[in-house]
Amino acid sequence: MTASIDAHVRLDTHPTHPSAVQAHLTGSQAHVASTALEAAGWSVAATGVLILARIDHEEPYWAADAAQKLIDEGITVEVTPRLQEAIYEEWTWANYPMPWLTRGEIREVSSEAQKIHDDIRNGHLLIHAHARDGDTTVAVGTYLHRGGKSVYLHGENHLRQVAGTFDSPASALLAFEETHADGMRPGPAPLTDTERAAIAARSVFDITTSKPEPARPEPETVPVYLADADDHDALLDTFLDKHREFQKWRTWSDDTTHAIHESQTLRIERVHETPAHDTAWTVAAYETPVSDRMWHLTATGATPAPVLQALLIHLGDGDGWDTAIDSPVDEKVVTAATQPLTEAGWKHTLTGHGIRWTSPDGGAGVQFDPLTAQHAQNSTTWTIWAGPNPDRPTWAITASPHTPSPLLADLSETLAHETGTRRTQPGREHRARLATSVSAAPAVTPGRPASRSR
Repeated sequence: MTASIDAHVRLDTHPTHPSAVQAHLTGSQAHVASTALEAAGWSVAATGVLILARIDHEEPYWAADAAQKLIDEGITVEVTPRLQEAIYEEWTWANYPMPWLTRGEIREVSSEAQKIHDDIRNGHLLIHAHARDGDTTVAVGTYLHRGGKSVYLHGENHLRQVAGTFDSPASALLAFEETHADGMRPGPAPLTDTERAAIAARSVFDITTSKPEPARPEPETVPVYLADADDHDALLDTFLDKHREFQKWRTWSDDTTHAIHESQTLRIERVHETPAHDTAWTVAAYETPVSDRMWHLTATGATPAPVLQALLIHLGDGDGWDTAIDSPVDEKVVTAATQPLTEAGWKHTLTGHGIRWTSPDGGAGVQFDPLTAQHAQNSTTWTIWAGPNPDRPTWAITASPHTPSPLLADLSETLAHETGTRRTQPGREHRARLATSVSAAPAVTPGRPASRSR
């Protein structure tokens, strides 16, 4: 087993550069992580801050690679959701001159170009002269190590390649002059826009880190209904990775993801980038792939991650999402759905809207509307919420009459007994602190395909 190292690495997108990645290091053994990252081509930008800025725009890919290697060494790595999204992303170079190459082969060409760039930047490859060759740059230089090999370089940025080798600098210069005598210039070519952007990305922290960042608040354990929403997209990705019976579909605008069970009778809709109080999730079940839905459930954007996780676990277990829509929603059904709340001492009252169960601290509730249960198949019969009341909730889940009682019972069990984490904010107090909780952080995982062009 790999020994744990007291180093924490937080990987995030760069604040100004579109593809660069920043690493913030903490811990008594942070130098171990710093050494490993520097060996992989990262640059120290400030105390505890390293930057990966490349000329091939593959920083998220190599950041994921570095993260896995650090984890294998026993170093704790946190990847922010926005960097995770960039890691997931698949893109292609516009007008790439070698269209027959696969994405992996293109990355190999770019990686070799990056090595040439790094050798020049670090003083390992001395450029004697350069010239223009059509719409690109050519150059000749000599490695100060590697036996003093001289090379002829063709191209710029991610397309630069070694196009020829020579036994000595003299023979290299003679050959270069013979071909490019008219346009030959001494020394390296002027920096490209891409190279200048990479330099800027590595130096921006000289200014931005001059003032220490405020300490990140430590998470505290709270009742599950007070927990942070965290990353809903990461929850869905983890669910889909574990449950291959669900197939993932993206809409043409990439605003929405659909997860559809192989039976075509259970569908999950996730609307991305939704405000906290708007519907971000819809679950719907059907008797057949072409029938009307039997029941549906919605959740808003601020719904705590552990609550959604309980919902997804239930759906993934396949524990009877089918239901008899012609059977009455009677006292037996309601009792089964809310038994965990009753056993946990939630207050049971009758209101003008129906029956309500309220948590002991008054911070959450579950409400059942018997009128809609009998007369409106697709209307809201169940409301689960946290906040002052169901009319002004911090977050809410709603469900139609025939939502299966085992699913509602699982949610009730989670609300009654589970805990989650929330980061303390200034001036914010919680009414209750309970025992231990688990909150999943996004990990480096295989990505979902998207598309873009460079």
